[in-house]
Amino acid sequence: MNAAITRLSLLALATALSACAALEGDKIDYKSATKGSTLEVPPDLTQLSRDSRYAIPGGAVSAAALQAGQAAQPSGTANAAAAQLGDVRIERDGNQRWLVVNRPADKLWEPVRDFWQESGFNLEQADANVGIMETDWAENRAKLPQDFIRSTLGKLLDSLYSTGERDKFRTRLERNASGGTEIYITHRGMVEVYGTQTKDNTVWQPRPSDPELETEFLRRLMVKLGVSQEQSKAVVAAAATPRTPTARATTVNNVPVVQMDEGFDRAWRRVGLALDRTGFTVEDRNRNEGTYFVRYVAPNADKKEPGFFSKLFSSSSSATPPLKFRIVLRSQGESTTVSVLNEAGAPESSANAERIVRVIADDLK
Repeated sequence: MNAAITRLSLLALATALSACAALEGDKIDYKSATKGSTLEVPPDLTQLSRDSRYAIPGGAVSAAALQAGQAAQPSGTANAAAAQLGDVRIERDGNQRWLVVNRPADKLWEPVRDFWQESGFNLEQADANVGIMETDWAENRAKLPQDFIRSTLGKLLDSLYSTGERDKFRTRLERNASGGTEIYITHRGMVEVYGTQTKDNTVWQPRPSDPELETEFLRRLMVKLGVSQEQSKAVVAAAATPRTPTARATTVNNVPVVQMDEGFDRAWRRVGLALDRTGFTVEDRNRNEGTYFVRYVAPNADKKEPGFFSKLFSSSSSATPPLKFRIVLRSQGESTTVSVLNEAGAPESSANAERIVRVIADDLK
């Protein structure tokens, strides 16, 4: 009996100490959703089968490299700020950040995949040919209240606690002209709310993307790629540069389009991030032709639903099958037009095209 009491006391003490550590930590502790989770995954975000493995590259970063990197300027990105650490730099444009790594994409695929798994996620999609990997829905357990009961019994009754939020992250690796790789991380969030006034059931609905979470995982990925904790924190601490909205939905020749007051490089990057954040499945892309090949799940006109995003997160067996489209960018100087083509490459003026244009324009604002 005394031995059992001692073990329980030690368990309670260890759990309480871990709770204190969580309070003092960085408030990120993800755990992937279990098979029994009530959160339904969009039917269009199916796992793709290709999954190549590559050797993990090495590389160290010195304090001298940090000083040299802080003075470095990015090439070909006049409107973005950057900080170089060894062969890794972080670039910034408004509240958007991304990594540029002077290594080929095939040498980065494996460490990036390991990074997400080490961070507590399972990968739902991993396609090395397209350069996209996506996590499953996961819960940030660090957001749970750390009261006495939770800190004492939380580990024993873990399944009884929930934050009511889930997060999913998409990582896109894109080769640049110099042979290096640009790495983008985008966040999507869901929140559990009451579905009726009587509060007898709950539903999941989208919540806004979190740029701070995206930045934090970019910083952690820098550490995975060889940058020290102190250096990574220093380079992401700079405040975001305010930017004026440059995108708007309109029509040209009776075809819905997005007009952007930006040149091709910035427009290509921002449209790619918008597609990632809003949950489109990007099957392929061709930067030289300015084309993203995507899948889109159209809303069901016979059902009363609160909009595009609600349908996107539905997994009903009667859901409309995904349609294939091309998102095409055409630029002249500092102006870019984004239009929607059908699978055959013809201009699309349907209601689906209007919805796609509106979703992209809203994210670009």
